[in-house]
Amino acid sequence: MIMKSTLSVSCLILAFFFLSGAQSARITFTNNCLYTIWPGTLTADQKPQLSTTGFELASKASTSLDAQAPWIGRFWARTGCSTDASGRFSCTTADCASGQVACNGNGAVPPASLVEINIAENGGKDFYDVSLVDGFNLPVSVSTEGGTGDCQTSSCPANVNAVCPANLQLKAGDGSVIACKSACLAFNQPQYCCTGDFNKPETCPPTDYSMIFENQCPLAYSYAYDDKNSTFTCSAAPNYVITFCPST
Repeated sequence: MIMKSTLSVSCLILAFFFLSGAQSARITFTNNCLYTIWPGTLTADQKPQLSTTGFELASKASTSLDAQAPWIGRFWARTGCSTDASGRFSCTTADCASGQVACNGNGAVPPASLVEINIAENGGKDFYDVSLVDGFNLPVSVSTEGGTGDCQTSSCPANVNAVCPANLQLKAGDGSVIACKSACLAFNQPQYCCTGDFNKPETCPPTDYSMIFENQCPLAYSYAYDDKNSTFTCSAAPNYVITFCPST
């Protein structure tokens, strides 16, 4: 009788978690770069932030965290980070301006290569992509483990900094190019930001600047309405692997 009762309770608990969408996706971060990076995480407003919002990741190291479905958010990697004499932490690219390794709900300061994931509840259809809409700071890819459907890898494996035009370049103190701005960030004009009269696909086509990103990384978003070959889907609760510098 006790065993039967316990089993019934267990089944009810499992059913509750399934029906409430309480399954989670494991997201693994791998740093394939030849230098240390500091990934950041940002959860959309629908629920609290993940268990970590920023952390250090050494070259060739990996770490994982869980995101409970439904979940919407983004990930990126900061570079050139250090702590000053006052104890304030900052980075030369993709800083989240929190003053700490943890981003605490802050997003990346552009330019930054972004991974965006929308995790569905109850094993529904997830959406994910690599976005260069906010510019580029380092190569990145996102792939799935498990799941059903298309489930292809979204990737920007190229070093866009190597072909970044002078008027989009973000440079370090030594003159080296450390990130590539979007035209929207560089010029703040509606035709590049897809705002005002340019706020729909019909009036905001690709530009010469967005095509630089598109030609280097055709499987990533190059500007706001770059939907072709840029959004990826996978169903049945896949896990995710985000790799920084995937082609190194």
